[in-house]
Amino acid sequence: MLAIRAEPDPRRKLAIYAGAVRRTQQRLAPLFRVIREAVPSEPEVAAVWKEISDRRAANMRTFITDVNTTHALREDLTVEQAADIVWTLNSSDVYLLLTEERGWSPEEFERWLADGWIRLLLH
Repeated sequence: MLAIRAEPDPRRKLAIYAGAVRRTQQRLAPLFRVIREAVPSEPEVAAVWKEISDRRAANMRTFITDVNTTHALREDLTVEQAADIVWTLNSSDVYLLLTEERGWSPEEFERWLADGWIRLLLH
């Protein structure tokens, strides 16, 4: 007998991804800050930063397309708009603002990110 696998709940996908973002940002956000600070004076670094940013944007489109397999996105959002929202909120800048400047713990950031994506993206 063939087992039918249900699609994971889109809220769960967003929460899982928020955890992955937190873990990634804990390690890489300080490095990304250094790269961004070098962009104005170093053309090679600017090219690397653009590649990182473009890759992140493409990955967000792929992720949101997957989240939307159950047609979970709000009807007034396109996949592109939803991907841009995820791209913005999972940036190193947002992570550093909240954790370094506002004193949030990485776990608080993760919870906020998951909750925000759910509220902003899903119906």
